[in-house]
Amino acid sequence: MKNPLLYLVMFLFCLNGQAQDKKAKDLLNQVTAKIGTYNNIAIDFKYSLHNAKENINQESKGNVVMKGNMYTLNFMGVTKIFDGKQTYTINPEDEEITISKYDEKDENAITPSKMLTFFNSGYKYSWDILQNVKGRKIQYIKLIPISSKDQRKEILLGVDVQTKHIYNLIEIGRNGTKTVLTVNSFKTDQPLSKNQFTFAASKYPNYYINKID
Repeated sequence: MKNPLLYLVMFLFCLNGQAQDKKAKDLLNQVTAKIGTYNNIAIDFKYSLHNAKENINQESKGNVVMKGNMYTLNFMGVTKIFDGKQTYTINPEDEEITISKYDEKDENAITPSKMLTFFNSGYKYSWDILQNVKGRKIQYIKLIPISSKDQRKEILLGVDVQTKHIYNLIEIGRNGTKTVLTVNSFKTDQPLSKNQFTFAASKYPNYYINKID
């Protein structure tokens, strides 16, 4: 390759790619910093799953309240309460409650910080499209999982340019499954009950309790 013009084009392309990646990382850092300023966060969301090949279409709504290292999540009829030490999974359909301890070494363990800042490690970043959604500018960042074992092909994270809040998350699986989580309501620093993250067994007298050590 002795063509100097081709050298220049490739050099400029590499510079542009590095700049775009830096823009993506900078925006994600702003999202993380903004989340860290709130005392608590309450989110209502919509979830959808679509796989044309398997003819699967699912939709559901949910909500989550987070404070520090605690959360209460309601999704698909199941409630999860994490008080910072243990997770209580309440399943009304089966009248069963599963209690499990939090293991800091477990990479799959869910915490508020992982819910909203999962993108800080394990991905390659790139700047994607900017969309206007009902008057809001949503900038998308494409995340490519680094691990070859990850079943997700790519993730598109939509960020509200003005608020630096996450608007939606689109996952494309290697098997063709597309899942979309869209934030319908994002509230911060709300007045919470002192028992917001407390599990009370007395509320479920007939439930079977399964403790996992």
